Amino acid sequence: MSDDSTPPLPKGTEQNTTGKARSHGRLAVRPTLQPRELMTNTPDIAGVWKAKVITLFPDAFPGVLGESLTGKALQDGLWQLEKIHLREFGVGKHKNVDDTPAGGGAGMVIRPDVMGNAIDFAMNGTPPDRRDWPLVYLSPRGKRFDQATAKRWSKAHGITMICGRFEGVDDRVLFHYGIEEVSLGDFVLTGGEIAAQAMIDATVRLLPGVLGNAESVEEESHSNGLLEHPQFTRPAEWRGLPIPEVLMSGHHGKIAEWRLRMAEKITRDRRPDMWEAYEARQTSRKTKE
Repeated sequence: MSDDSTPPLPKGTEQNTTGKARSHGRLAVRPTLQPRELMTNTPDIAGVWKAKVITLFPDAFPGVLGESLTGKALQDGLWQLEKIHLREFGVGKHKNVDDTPAGGGAGMVIRPDVMGNAIDFAMNGTPPDRRDWPLVYLSPRGKRFDQATAKRWSKAHGITMICGRFEGVDDRVLFHYGIEEVSLGDFVLTGGEIAAQAMIDATVRLLPGVLGNAESVEEESHSNGLLEHPQFTRPAEWRGLPIPEVLMSGHHGKIAEWRLRMAEKITRDRRPDMWEAYEARQTSRKTKE
């Protein structure tokens, strides 16, 4: 898993005459503004949600996850990110990870022995119950990712994500490990890295302390089965367009009613599938009452 080169000594050590590193006290772990450093030699923090990502492109991470609120939360230790380079588990002199598809056809398929070893490494030490630590393959043929899935993952201790490439992964791997296949949407990407970052972002922002305002999570799109209501801010009038009067009234009850009414209208007009599910839940709730 490592090359033959001698790694540089960490800060806090020096070379003595015997050629062995001598410690000068405890090494401090300090935050840094460089996102990539947030994942390098970062010790596990007990009780902190962690995302492990198996990928052929580890330098793609943390990417946008190292910015804004998710980046600050990463820096503050509210969640952790571990990148696992699939190439390190490759076979032969050139660390090959793929081979031609059985039965012929275009493209290449990731080998089961290579991916299996990477998964074994990633899942070592994680809870055996997949409800506590999901194992996910990002695939266009998977179940479509949604807010409910993000909530479920946020309740786990962490997650391992497999970023697909080429024509995908040997299906025996998915069967052997009982892997959950999840899709970002009904379209195809060149790999799973972008999808992984999107899903991690959606999950991490639900972790305690990341957003800072729990009400923001409850009011946004999809949290209650509806798309979010329109938002406005100062100035009160812009290019002849005023803020709706009700939002300036200070009457919290009327504001809540207006927002719900607008959320229902937007959902009904733009997402008939969501509206149908919302109506069904409302009907079921009234029946139970």
